[in-house]
Amino acid sequence: MEIKISDQALSWFKDEVELKEGDTVKFQAKYGGYSPIHEGFSLAFQINEKPDELFTKTEKDGITFFIDTTDAWYFKGYDLIVQFNEELEEVAYDYKKVS
Repeated sequence: MEIKISDQALSWFKDEVELKEGDTVKFQAKYGGYSPIHEGFSLAFQINEKPDELFTKTEKDGITFFIDTTDAWYFKGYDLIVQFNEELEEVAYDYKKVS
């Protein structure tokens, strides 16, 4: 399982959320909303949370993006692709099935 962050999504996090080198972004499952991989759940993020039990992480421009083991069930069998939706001017999440 990998987390992939596009350059445009990284810019959004830096501009809109004011992230800088050394900051963290924790992706986690949230009850409610829409997800193409889990009905009744959606994806949320928290800023500057510390990893509890790290499941996976990636670092880009000194910012660490991660998922804890408590949310591993949500991503099982998928890579998380974080992109920027130009029409909505916000980040968008896609899931790529891993074999």
